[in-house]
Amino acid sequence: MTLRTLSAALVAGVSLSLIPAAHAQTVGGLVAPGLAVASQQAVVGSSNAYKAAIQQLPATYKAQIDQANTRKAQIQAQIKPLYDKLDADAKVPNADRTKLQAQYAQIQQLEQAGERELQQIIEPVNLARQYALEQIGDKLDAATQAAMTKRKITIVLDAQSILKADQVYNLNQDILEQLNLIVPSVSVSPPAGWLPRAQREQQAQAQAAAAAEAAQAGAAAPAPAAPKKTPQGR
Repeated sequence: MTLRTLSAALVAGVSLSLIPAAHAQTVGGLVAPGLAVASQQAVVGSSNAYKAAIQQLPATYKAQIDQANTRKAQIQAQIKPLYDKLDADAKVPNADRTKLQAQYAQIQQLEQAGERELQQIIEPVNLARQYALEQIGDKLDAATQAAMTKRKITIVLDAQSILKADQVYNLNQDILEQLNLIVPSVSVSPPAGWLPRAQREQQAQAQAAAAAEAAQAGAAAPAPAAPKKTPQGR
């Protein structure tokens, strides 16, 4: 799983309770030596740094959260009477379906506009969450490598691509322990102008494409004609 997918999953609120309470072991050790299974999403979501960051958000961004909640209540109060009227009009015998559809379309437009407005208000909170995730994700490879070295693991498979595996192969707890050591805490205050890695990559690609087009246009442009020499008399 890439960090981009990981970030999207965590921001969306995917369940993170995927790490077993105790790391399972068998008397004979790993059934297949050198092989393990892990879930990056579960490890990052269960890390001390991520949990602490999430707990900081309500206080750090209280103004934005309060504003979003207030505005959401206002939008709901505006839309509810429209839905009530639509329900009442729909129950009228031989109701005009065209008018009902127009009413519904108007409500949908108001809802979509409200959603966009709420997203804009709450954007600093989402950005802070992604900033925390990226800081933790940047250390995930090092934590995984440390866990592999400690357990003498040579191959780690993505848990999402495995149909079923015994808990003896689960490397989550080992990676989590290393991650907590490497990155005990992170900031939830992104620097001014900070963008998530996905957006930075998109901007870099767009700039590179624009530069390539400019260079290609410059190469294709005809060279200016050389000035004609004026004949000189003897």
